[in-house]
Amino acid sequence: MIILVLNCGSSSIKYQLFDMTDRKVVAKGGIEKLGMKGSFLNHTKTNGQKVVFEGEILDHKSGIEYILGVLTSVKHGCLKSMEQIDAVGHRVVHGGERFSESAFLTDEIIEVVTKCSDLAPLHNPPNLKGIQAMEELIPGIAQVGVFDTAFHQTMEEYAYMYGIPYILYKKYGIRRYGFHGTSHRYVTKRACEILGVDYEKQRIISCHLGNGASIAAVKNGKSVDTSMGFTPIEGLIMGTRCGDLDVGVVTYIMEKEDLGIKTANTLFNKHAGMLGLTGVSSDMREIEEAKKNGNERAKLALDMYNYKVKKYIGSYMAAMNGLDILIMTGGIGENAAITRAGVCSELEGLGIEIDQEKNNSVRGKEAEISAPASKVKVLVVPTNEELMIALDTEKIVRERVKS
Repeated sequence: MIILVLNCGSSSIKYQLFDMTDRKVVAKGGIEKLGMKGSFLNHTKTNGQKVVFEGEILDHKSGIEYILGVLTSVKHGCLKSMEQIDAVGHRVVHGGERFSESAFLTDEIIEVVTKCSDLAPLHNPPNLKGIQAMEELIPGIAQVGVFDTAFHQTMEEYAYMYGIPYILYKKYGIRRYGFHGTSHRYVTKRACEILGVDYEKQRIISCHLGNGASIAAVKNGKSVDTSMGFTPIEGLIMGTRCGDLDVGVVTYIMEKEDLGIKTANTLFNKHAGMLGLTGVSSDMREIEEAKKNGNERAKLALDMYNYKVKKYIGSYMAAMNGLDILIMTGGIGENAAITRAGVCSELEGLGIEIDQEKNNSVRGKEAEISAPASKVKVLVVPTNEELMIALDTEKIVRERVKS
């Protein structure tokens, strides 16, 4: 089965084409600056050769049409025609309370996803544009939605509710939903495969550390808690997001600075976090360099970052009555040995101890980095959300054909 995986953002489209016979990526790439001047398409061919196509790409439909054109071109493509694509898997950010797993996209399901746009106004609309574009370009193509929020729908009510009037939850659906679910699901399952243990008998903490960051507590194969909440701003300190913040701070700043809702939203989502703390960058590599050069704000921000991750690890160990596996993933988790070391330092009392030599030698690859004496297995597992989407799409489409 040939599956196209699409991740449509407001100004970008990422894609990977899978041959599910051997789960191999036969082509991948992305469009940047969609609808803006200077838009372009990066494409990596089956042989690994990279090519760039520049041109005016106005909207999602024309962007996806461009992608399909490249995939079927004689010079750069790997398909004879678009009809060789058996199904399309879409990353859909928000599925609300309706979806606890991925779903075949019928008109009825698409209508539900559309209603969830109120919960993710920056993400679901472009996701839906990608779905609509594929239907128009290849009418009748099988399409599957894989939801960021679905994995966390196993949380208990006491874990996802906020201390607000219950009527507001019922009226607007205000609760913790969590995100990065596809990533957390992939790495927790993959970690158990690496270790050769039963996924449904493990207590796992997955740390997805990137520009956006979240932690999930997974017990016996189910998410029991996660750091992101109603929106992706809650939880850890991130590249430009503030993370956990006293609501009183928000209202205080809005009053003192005379900020409207949109401006305040931009402040806490785009100008806070590591960028706001350091005044240097949202990129951890640049912040680490600033620290080496004696920048005290960079040092403070890094200490805060590690401390926050450490607190969540401790709290989730309490929630699960212990821990068997700790996973580091995401751009920072997979590549930044110094962050992994900082997060795991002084956790020996909780049974977490890493081998510094192993840790320092790991960058972007699967590896166990726990010390022999560690009671908890510590692993680096590069995430692969696209493969997870492709696997879900294949499974759902095959089941639908059988029925």
